Amino acid sequence: MQTSNHELEKKDADSSQSVASPVRWWRSWWRSLSPTRQDRYAALAPLASVLMFMAAIIASFWYLRTEEVDREQEALRRDVEYAQQRVRLRLLERQEQIMRMARDVGNRDMRKTDFDSRAETLISQYPELQSITWVDDKRQVLHSQAAPTVGPEQLRAVGETLHRSETLHAYQQAREMLQPIYVQEKASPDDLPPLLQLHVPISNNSRYIGELLAEFSVDSLLRYGTPTEVMARYAITMMDSEGQVLAGTPLPPRKTPSELLHWRAIANEYEVPVSPVGISLMLRAQAYRTSLGVVGSGLFWLVGTLSAMTAWLLLATWRHTRRRQRAQEALVAETNFRRAMENSVLTGMRALDLHGRITYVNAAFCQMTGWSEQELVGQVPPYPYWPDNDYDNLHSQLREELSGKTIVGGFQVRVKRKNGTLFDARLYVSPLIDAHGQHTGWMSSMTDITEPNRIREQLSASYERFTIVLEALDASVSVAPLGSAELLFANKLYRQWFGSHTEGHLQLVAQAGKLPLRHRPESDADELMGLPADTITESRSENAEIFVPSLGKWLEVRSRYLSWVDGRLAQMVIATDITQRRLAEEQAAAQAEKAQAASRLITMGEMASSVAHELNQPLTAISNYSSGMLTRLANGTLTEEQMKFALEKTAHQAQRAGQIIQRIRSFVKKSEPNRTLAQVSDMVNEAVELAGIELRRRSVQLSAHVAERMPPVMADTILIEQVLINLMKNSAESIDMSGRPPGQRSVELRVRPQVFEAQPGVEFTVEDTGKGLPPEVLEHLFEAFFSTKSEGMGIGLNLCRSIVESHHGRMRAENLYNGPEVTGCRFSFWLPLATGVETTTLTTTSEPTKRTIA
Repeated sequence: MQTSNHELEKKDADSSQSVASPVRWWRSWWRSLSPTRQDRYAALAPLASVLMFMAAIIASFWYLRTEEVDREQEALRRDVEYAQQRVRLRLLERQEQIMRMARDVGNRDMRKTDFDSRAETLISQYPELQSITWVDDKRQVLHSQAAPTVGPEQLRAVGETLHRSETLHAYQQAREMLQPIYVQEKASPDDLPPLLQLHVPISNNSRYIGELLAEFSVDSLLRYGTPTEVMARYAITMMDSEGQVLAGTPLPPRKTPSELLHWRAIANEYEVPVSPVGISLMLRAQAYRTSLGVVGSGLFWLVGTLSAMTAWLLLATWRHTRRRQRAQEALVAETNFRRAMENSVLTGMRALDLHGRITYVNAAFCQMTGWSEQELVGQVPPYPYWPDNDYDNLHSQLREELSGKTIVGGFQVRVKRKNGTLFDARLYVSPLIDAHGQHTGWMSSMTDITEPNRIREQLSASYERFTIVLEALDASVSVAPLGSAELLFANKLYRQWFGSHTEGHLQLVAQAGKLPLRHRPESDADELMGLPADTITESRSENAEIFVPSLGKWLEVRSRYLSWVDGRLAQMVIATDITQRRLAEEQAAAQAEKAQAASRLITMGEMASSVAHELNQPLTAISNYSSGMLTRLANGTLTEEQMKFALEKTAHQAQRAGQIIQRIRSFVKKSEPNRTLAQVSDMVNEAVELAGIELRRRSVQLSAHVAERMPPVMADTILIEQVLINLMKNSAESIDMSGRPPGQRSVELRVRPQVFEAQPGVEFTVEDTGKGLPPEVLEHLFEAFFSTKSEGMGIGLNLCRSIVESHHGRMRAENLYNGPEVTGCRFSFWLPLATGVETTTLTTTSEPTKRTIA
């Protein structure tokens, strides 16, 4: 243990000797010098200190300059990227508009007049867009619209064929890829401004049928696409892939008198390709030389002078250092305490003397502006944080401030940071009074209001966009408070229709059947009586279609209640012009009526042989009776009773033939749609009589069963008879085609009450003993122009379903099975009962019907 302690002590002694040996060597060397040399070296000590100080200052300036260059380069790169994004977004917006036009052309929704109108609107609205050309799949120009600024050499005439190499290459790419293609024209020897081309393909069902060729002015794209603040700070140019300037003016190369300062001749520039064009279009920015450099800066000479004075005063101040050390410690403690309080405040503080010189700034002020306290204190107008283009205004405000004309609410100014960026600030000024009550200057507090201003601008822009959208709507929008004649809001279309008064709003509400409450100041009744009891957000809008004679238009009116910005309950009415839709509906109804009449004629045409056979029987009987009476009359054997019997039989057969003809005439004659309260049994009897003719010809037995006390339905009897006849005739044809034996050739019609989806109605069912329908046929059975007959047109069942659905009914078909074997087919359709009629209470009753026709 003692040995180890001894070793530790020995090691400590060796280490202390190794540390002290350089000091001992320095002392011994200094003592070995003569007094003259000691004085000489002592005289050089302050000079060495000054040289070291100057070296530190130069290194600091070099570092600041390097950092400033880096910041400028970074700011340039950021601004160029921002400008490139703005140009890119502008190109993409135009590309999207051209693609919408191409889609409309491909869908055949745009005629030549529409193309010219939309192209002229885009060209006049966006100055960079010079021309829009419609080219077919053979590279020939169909239509073209160009700006007035396009020269005659660059105009594209109708019928012209694309011939330039870069245009043909982009045309082929767009045709193969079916994607928009950009291409930059080469500079022509005629000094014509090169244009940026956008080829947008036109396709129809993925088939290329042409393209829209949009041409942009590179100069206008640079002028209107680049932000103005970027254009003000840099020389912006656009170049092609070979470095040729297409737009803008580049800066000339800087000249320096010395090769040592060759680095100052290098311009601060940056270039990026413009997306989505690619490397064929480059955006380059060159920064203007706004700094005088390190040598030409007044701050450099100021610091140099201060450094020299510091070196001269270095020895003198050293003498006072010891005497002021204690006082300085107390002052530092007090200053640190005060600085800590100042640094905790986020508001920038600035003090000016009576002559406008800055005497004090706090840390928050320096943080806002980016300038240090040393760089600001002592400055006189113009201050370094003043924007260059706002000197006159700020000088005027400073004079008013120094003269005592302060504004209680402060005033707003623009402040420039050290990196060149600007922000909005609000200044509040108050007089600065010293301890003796003397006015010594002005104290200003500054707050950054950039974010509040940005939010305010965004709200203003949002309101403007909202107003533009409402003004551009193709519907009339109006808002009026309940119980008042004031019109709170009306868009452009409303003002065109009704002016700026509430009469149009009230007229729409009245015609739609939703009258607002009238204001009765002398009544004690609740003004909100009759309004929805739900909250405003849960209330539903109501629609109504009305005709306004003063406008000559059909309008769809929607209204709802809402709470206005001031808390009042208001009603919003939206009216949309549906005149064209109503005309289209009327034309569709007329076409449907013609199709139904044609279907009935076709049915009778198909049943012509059966009808002729049916009429032949009574006509033959009439002929036989007449011949028999003539023979007996000639023989003199005709008695009065025989003649009476023969005439009665002849009259009966003639009446029978007339009934057949009357039924056919009533079925096929053209009439207006007429829905009335119809008895089911009457419609069934008429349909059975007509369909029975065809079924007897095909040797098919028809059975009809109608339930007792069937309620009436609201229907067009001719149309429903047409559906029943078509279904029974199809069943007979199916049985005939299946080759069933006589005992299995039957069609059964059943009519009974049926509830469908909780709504009472009547179900009509037609069953046959045919071969049924394959599953693939059932899927397309009711489609238009689908038929299983070689001579069929495929409109019968489709028309039947349309008729049933127009009566708010449903129709379906299914096969009948006996085990795995298909034994027939069942067609059924359901019609709702007439409104207000129950199945158990009838205004008119019908007897049960059961008929069999063999």
